[in-house]
This record gives sequence, structure tokens and C-alpha cells, in this order.
Amino acid sequence: MRDSLIRNNPSAVVTGVGLTPFSRNAGRSALELQGEAALQALDDAGIRARDVDTVIAGYATTVNHIMPGNLLAEYLGATPERAFGMNVGGATGLAMVAEAARLVWSGSADTVLVVGGENRASGQSRDAAIATLAQVGHATHEVALGANIPAYYALLASEYLHRYSLKREDLAPLAVQMREHARTHPGAQFHKSITVDDVLNAPLIAEPLGLLDCCPISDGSAAFVLSRRSEGTRSVEITGIGETNLHQHVSEADFSSVGARQSAEQALNQAGAVVTDIDIFGIYDSFTITLAILLEEIGIAQPGTAGGMARDGAFAATGKYPLNLHGGLLSYGHPGVAGGMAHMAELVIQIRGEAGSRQLVERPRRGFLHADGGVLSAHVSIVLDGGAYATPSTAEGLK
Repeated sequence: MRDSLIRNNPSAVVTGVGLTPFSRNAGRSALELQGEAALQALDDAGIRARDVDTVIAGYATTVNHIMPGNLLAEYLGATPERAFGMNVGGATGLAMVAEAARLVWSGSADTVLVVGGENRASGQSRDAAIATLAQVGHATHEVALGANIPAYYALLASEYLHRYSLKREDLAPLAVQMREHARTHPGAQFHKSITVDDVLNAPLIAEPLGLLDCCPISDGSAAFVLSRRSEGTRSVEITGIGETNLHQHVSEADFSSVGARQSAEQALNQAGAVVTDIDIFGIYDSFTITLAILLEEIGIAQPGTAGGMARDGAFAATGKYPLNLHGGLLSYGHPGVAGGMAHMAELVIQIRGEAGSRQLVERPRRGFLHADGGVLSAHVSIVLDGGAYATPSTAEGLK
């Protein structure tokens, strides 16, 4: 059904991108940040808010409102046919994009605005943020014992390191690589280089995860415009989507297969591609262990090898698998829904050839994105392709 849907209906193309810098204190409310990114995306697409027929907004922990899409639409002066919100944790950004693509493919929507963002760092206390996010845990068996997000992922990290006879230093190169990428992006929250020793000597947050194994809490926003048609050569088509949810709680999970593999296979099969066809990657990296598990289950890395591959340069801009070239959640920052959306913004910009000093020497054509929500619970994968909208001269620079 998915294959027939994508092949027999209009293309869903990303025509607009908006991304704010991520920081500890943006000096703006969640709605103001969402509006800023939304207007950037609309300007990039060459349209106005009133041209949008659908608005999809992600949840924000600092906004106590049950209708985030409708609230944002009014703020922008848009009068869409439909507006709604979504919440699947860290996977929300890509889940919104996937839903937008389905609406476009089905002919139900022509122009969709997708937005996520909040002042998560400055709009609430650290303790409030941690307590809110801890609720992804089981109310009886996990939250009641005082667990929080770092603790859940620390359990995964301990099991992973034991399973493959690894040590903390085997995960650390992933954090080092993400920081190296962030150094060249002006919007990143962190720019100072770090080393493996820095990662190992940083304060422990939840053993075996230290401070630099964990993403920061940030302010920021991101937005996309998806359309049925494109005028010009800067559009990037969504050619595959996949989603899987095998569990919600750590105490109910089978971590030999969390769902990333199934989600990735759906998206790649729909796009008619395999991992080796992909030129650039954006993989969710809320913790170093998150990134390691996802890279390995998707099939980009062999079990137990993700950290070693990072150490050997496989995920560098010049490596075999260019990964999170903006710095990822670990170094660009993480303001909730917009965190995973920043991965997609970087891939679209790279495929367009507009990344400036970060631009890959050989302009990528196909990109692969993956995000998870909860504790490796909700999974969303997306395949992007810029080849269909390239001019003949541009196509020469695409693989």
C-alpha cells in the first residue's frame, strides 16, 4: 500500500526550511521561536502564511495549551483548512513530516507547514524539565523509583557495554565527532572542541554516561514547508517513510530489536534504496548510547562498532557515512521537537548545496533520517532525494 501511495500520487517535496540558532537563552517565548522558524520556512518557500492549507505543530513543554497547531496558525495569520498538534517525544519532528507527506501524497493537502520549537532551557527550571521528561517511564515500575531520562539511557548503556565487552571510552568518540561538526555551524550551542579524555573526565550524570555523553537542554525552533509541486530546483523530495513502535517502557522492551531496523527498512524499501545508496545521514543522538544503538540497528554500523567507527573517521564530513554535520543533539543542541528537525534541516541544505563551509565536497543526492521518541520507543525514518529537481548542470554534482 505504501509503495502504491508514493508512486501513484503527487510528490511530496520540501520547499522551505527554517532553523533558529540553539542556545541556553534565546530571549523569546516558545510561540515566538516557533513563529521565527515558521516565517523563515515560508520565506524560503516563497509563500505567505495564508497560502498554507495545513499547519502541524509539535508539543512544547513550556506551553500549557492543548491546541498547539491552531495557536501557531493564529499567531502567524494563517487560516488553514486543518491544524493539529502531535507528540511522540523526540520522534515528533519526523513524525509530523511523515504525516505531512501522507497528506500531500493522498491529495488531502497542497501546502503543509510543520513546526517545532520551544524555550525549553530558559522557560522552566532544570528540575521541571527533567521531571516532565521522566514521565515517558512506566508510572508504576519506573517513575515511582525516581528514574529519569539519563537513568533510562544509562541502563541501556550499561547493558550495551557489557554485551560487547566495551568501555566508556568506546562511546566517547561519538560525542567528539558531533562537537567537531558543530564547530563550523554558527547556530550550534557549542563550538569548543572536545577530546575523548574530556568526555571521560566530565562529571558523571548517570553511570556510565557523563555530561558530554548527554545532549544539552536548549531553546530553539525549526520548520519545514512541504508541497505537492515545486517551481525551481531547490526542492528535495521525500521518497520514503517508515514508522515503528514496539514498546513504550524500558521494563517492557526487548533491546535486541527496538524498532529502528523495521522503520529504516520500510523507508528504504519505499524509496527503492539501501543504506549504501545514501550519501548523508541524520541520526538522533540524544545520548552517545542512543546514536550507537541506532547506527547499529539500522545497519550503518556492525554491532558494537559505532564508537570505533567514529574514532576512525567514518562519520566525518570526509568519511564513508557523513553524519549530523550540524553537530546533532549532542552539540547543536536539543530544544525538544526541533532537535530532531535540525538533522533534517542540515540534510536538506546539504542536498541543495547551500551549506557554505560545511558543504560536502561532493554534493549529496540522497539523505536518510531517523529519530526516536521516549526510550528508543517510537521510531520514524525518512529518505530524501534531491535528484528529481536538479537541473542538468546541477545533476552533474549529484551522485
